[in-house]
Parts: sequence; C-alpha cells; structure tokens
Amino acid sequence: MASHRVRVDALAPEMTLGPREARHLHVLRLGPGDPVRVFDGRGAEAEATVGALDEGRAVLTLGRALAGVAETPQPVTLAAPLLKGDKLADVVRAATELGVARVQLVITRHADAREIGDQKLLRLRRVAEEASKQSRRAVTPEVLSPVSLAELRWEGSLFVAQPGATARLTDYLAWDAPVTLLAGPEGGLADAEVAALETRGAVAVTLGPRILRAETAPVALLGALVATGV
Repeated sequence: MASHRVRVDALAPEMTLGPREARHLHVLRLGPGDPVRVFDGRGAEAEATVGALDEGRAVLTLGRALAGVAETPQPVTLAAPLLKGDKLADVVRAATELGVARVQLVITRHADAREIGDQKLLRLRRVAEEASKQSRRAVTPEVLSPVSLAELRWEGSLFVAQPGATARLTDYLAWDAPVTLLAGPEGGLADAEVAALETRGAVAVTLGPRILRAETAPVALLGALVATGV
C-alpha cells in the first residue's frame, strides 16, 4: 500500500502537480509507475500512479477510491487566539491531527498579536495540509482569517476553556449539532469576554486544576472531545 499521500485540488482521471510536490516526489525517489495516494482535502481519497515526472511537474493517474479516516459525527471548529512564534503552527498541526474541520483565528483582549500577515496565514494553511497528510485524514481543515470575539459566530455549541469553571465538556457534549471550542491566549480570556460569550449561549468548561499554556489548552480541550470515543 502506498504510504505517500498527495493533496490535489480535485480527484480526476489525470492530475497534474506543481513544482513543490513534484520535487517532493523526487526527494522520495518515486518515479513513473510508483503508487501514491491522493486526497482532495474535502473527504475524497483514492489510489493513484505516478506517470510523467520532472522537476517542474508530475502527472498522476487515478486509481480506485479509498475510504478515508472517519471524521467526527458533527464538524468541530477550533477558535484559536493569535500566538507568537511557532506556537500557533503547533496548535494548527495538533488540531488537524485531532479532527477539527476548521480553525477560526480570533483576536482577544490579551492576545499575543493583534493581526497576522498573509504569509503567516498561508504557512498555517500549509501546516494543516501537511498534518492531514501525516495523520491520514482525507479532510484538510480550513484556517480562517482572524475575527474579534464579538464577530465570532458558531452553529450548535460553543465550549470555552476557563480556569475556575466547574462544568465538564463531556457533561454537555451531545453530538447533535456542530461544536466550537475556544481556549484563551497567554494571560487567558478576560472575565468580561467570557461573560459576553455566555450571554450568547457559550458554556465555560474546566480543563482541570492546573493552569495550562496557551498552546497546550486547545490540545487538552480537543483531547477531551476525542476521548468520547466517537
């Protein structure tokens, strides 16, 4: 079974890859006739065979369809505050592995940054793509441009990780509608921010007695969700 997976725009009888992916196939010492897997980032996956290959492009021939890794019963969105350095990339990578459908970046009162450049946003989307390849997901999460908490919209339930909360995620999780999860930045969410979200129907939940780092909290929250076993 082919281990290398390639993201394509759409599954088609013949698919052409650009220079970046073609170079990657060269690095892996793959050539004409070798098998790969292709997926479109929206849930479709199939076997394929490398055809023409040079440093500028690769042509793949579509094979039989494959069943992708099972997704969550309802779409999960991670609302992630802007963090400095590589922390945000680490969060996007872990969130992809844990099954989110999208990452909505949010600007909060105590956020490490107030904006994100186009190049960093593109890099985060590439991180999500690479993580979906590695984790064998057929879905690549969207990484959406930042919005303020006041602009944040969600369907179904919003669970907010907040120190001092007593409710547990599993007490409220029903999987009958989409789920959005939010953890704060370094310094946490302001009480007023949490209160404003609660007036809109959000539920504040606990992540236990310890204070977690901003890049750890969303992974812990997603882990609690995945631990439901669905």
